[in-house]
Amino acid sequence: MNAFLEILKYLLPSMVMFVVIYYFIKVFLDNQVKKQELKIREKGQKTVLPIRLQAYERITLFLERISPSGLVVRAGNPVLNADQLRNKIIAIVREEFQHNLSQQLYISSQAWELVKNAKEDVIKLIHTTYAELPEEAMGTDLGQAVIEKGMAGGNQAIGTALIFIKKEIQELF
Repeated sequence: MNAFLEILKYLLPSMVMFVVIYYFIKVFLDNQVKKQELKIREKGQKTVLPIRLQAYERITLFLERISPSGLVVRAGNPVLNADQLRNKIIAIVREEFQHNLSQQLYISSQAWELVKNAKEDVIKLIHTTYAELPEEAMGTDLGQAVIEKGMAGGNQAIGTALIFIKKEIQELF
């Protein structure tokens, strides 16, 4: 038993020192790992932030481009009948949307849903306005009716999406 106590007398302080040193080394290494992760995250932010801002800018431009009045002005052609103008406007909206489809990677899911809803509301506005016109209506008639409905608040989804996107951008800073 004395031999055991004698060994324990030398072994116990060594074990305590080992545990203390192990703890300090572990804390030091954990802090180093956290610093490296923070550096990597900051570097990623410097790269991703400009891309995200560009995505928000492109989505904002998309929403402005699909506003009813803007669409009618861009697609308007006095020789088109209402059906041709309707098809042309819807094709423009879908083409613009397809062109900006990749931006969903950089904006929030909620913002993307609002953008999709705005696109669908514009298409719905065009269809319902067209359905209210007589069959022999010209493109100018459809254009005028779309602009009137758009100005009367027939498409609030674009405004809602723009407001949400502006709030989201402000949260980045």
